[in-house]
Amino acid sequence: MKEKGNISINTENILPIIKKWLYSDKDIFLREVVSNAIDAVTKHKKVSSLGESEQPEKYRIDVKVNKKNKTVTVSDNGIGMTFDEVKQYINQIAFSGAIDFFEKYKDKTDASDQIIGHFGLGFYSVFMVSELVEIQTKSYIESEQPVYWKSDGTSGYEMSEGTRQSHGTDIIMHINSDKENKDLVNVWKMREILDKYCKFLPVEIYLSEEGVKKDKEGEDASEEKPVNNTSPLWLKDAKDCTDEEYRSFYREVFRDFKEPLFWIHLKMDYPVNLRGILYFPKLTNEYNTLEGKIQLYCNQVYVADNIKEVIPEYLLLLKGVIDCPDLPLNVSRSFLQNDGYSGKIAGHISKKVSDKLKQLYKSDAEQYYKYWDDINIFVKYGCLKEEKFYDKVKDIIVYKDIYDKHHTLEQYRKINEEKKHKDVIYYVSDMQKQAQYINIFKEHQQNAVILDNILDSHFLTFIESNNPGTSFMSIDSGIKDVLAEEGATEGFDDIKKFFLELLKDKKVSVEVEALKSSDVSAVIISDEYESRMKNMQTMYGMEFPSSNTLVLNTQHPVISKLATMEDEQKKSDIAIYIYQLAMLSAGKLEKEDMTDFLKRNNEMLNKNVE
Repeated sequence: MKEKGNISINTENILPIIKKWLYSDKDIFLREVVSNAIDAVTKHKKVSSLGESEQPEKYRIDVKVNKKNKTVTVSDNGIGMTFDEVKQYINQIAFSGAIDFFEKYKDKTDASDQIIGHFGLGFYSVFMVSELVEIQTKSYIESEQPVYWKSDGTSGYEMSEGTRQSHGTDIIMHINSDKENKDLVNVWKMREILDKYCKFLPVEIYLSEEGVKKDKEGEDASEEKPVNNTSPLWLKDAKDCTDEEYRSFYREVFRDFKEPLFWIHLKMDYPVNLRGILYFPKLTNEYNTLEGKIQLYCNQVYVADNIKEVIPEYLLLLKGVIDCPDLPLNVSRSFLQNDGYSGKIAGHISKKVSDKLKQLYKSDAEQYYKYWDDINIFVKYGCLKEEKFYDKVKDIIVYKDIYDKHHTLEQYRKINEEKKHKDVIYYVSDMQKQAQYINIFKEHQQNAVILDNILDSHFLTFIESNNPGTSFMSIDSGIKDVLAEEGATEGFDDIKKFFLELLKDKKVSVEVEALKSSDVSAVIISDEYESRMKNMQTMYGMEFPSSNTLVLNTQHPVISKLATMEDEQKKSDIAIYIYQLAMLSAGKLEKEDMTDFLKRNNEMLNKNVE
């Protein structure tokens, strides 16, 4: 039994072309070979269940590296192949599958972004990293002889009788001398690739290095530990999983030792087959929202992270795993965008998330409120990105107020329906900079909600457009409306003109009002539209010019005295100080003015101690 021949298709020019799709992830060769080994084991389980072959004591896959020989060997004790099967599956199907792959995507201009997971290359992917590949295989059919096959990935191959004694297959890859492949013969690199792509495959995978003495004399296979978890938590029913198992799985997958807030166990058989677990992580700051990761699997084989064509974009703020066995992964992103299957997956996941949030709110509102600081940015982003999601969760969107109470929009309206400005919802966008305004609101039994994350400028506009009659106003834009009362403003025209002239270089307008509080000499108010635009521009790292209005309080004694003061220098000094103090309270005092403000304070201290 010996044969030499040419593969029935021309492969000589395919390798460099396909490399353009795989330049950044050649490591998938190991995933493809191990996946083939899994298939071989699965097939042997089937024939053994029918009594056609004896089942081994344990199914396993071995990955062995040999630094000296520069080889990586993947072995299984699966179904194996006969001589004719090697000719069919290796010489024809494996290579023609690569050709099909090439023909399908050869016209893509940006292929690295087009192809999901690169499934479909299969066996041919070994030649991405190998200068020679050998196969030793023996069929489960006892009468069949073992088979040896080798090829350098061009158009030729050799076949002869092999040496394998038991059913199964060995793939021996002689790693080529390319610089980027030199680490492939190291155990740590193989462990890294297996951990990424094969971490949850259903057959135990063992990794070892040939030619290296073991630490313990007489160490046997019972002391070995597989590198993979063959029963990932998402395969179990939710009712059979404990909270500690969910937390442990979260730590295992995401290397995050901060406990998740809560999780959602996904299970769907119709109209699509889907399993998974989504975690809501605890945020330490709002920029953690950029660190979400949803891992996509196909039959427990890792495919990619954050595939937004399959997973709703707003869910990418979360962490989780989703296994879609039926997803056609060797297709383009543009296909998935228009594919009804992936749309059904996204719709199901979105529904499960909204159902979980509603169930949590109804069963334990207080706990939901505690979670809100961490989950509100996710909920708001979901509303902005998907109208259906907003429709499902709009009644459980809550607003935290300056008294640390939580309300839905409807509840907040009821609380404020007796107040003068009942149609306006005042909000705080910066707790630190607007602290003075918060204190004033509290002193006058007024309320405001806190909307201070990076999405809130967009979100409050969204809420206004979806709730006619609802209007939001920043606390520093509405402070005058809250504090203004009928009082004497006559006789203050000159002081208004004086401030306007004095501050003409500051781009500030001046108003005179009788405010309820006599403790405040002046306040800064901002234009609501400009405030929103500034917050939006800041989100994108851009500057937006804004103007301010200085409101002088005629009820304050300093303002009253200033109106009749004759010493122009003293009057100017006090006026500048009032302006700077108001800007400081609003968190808007610029660097140059801050330096001058501190200088004036020191001068005042010196005068008082002289």
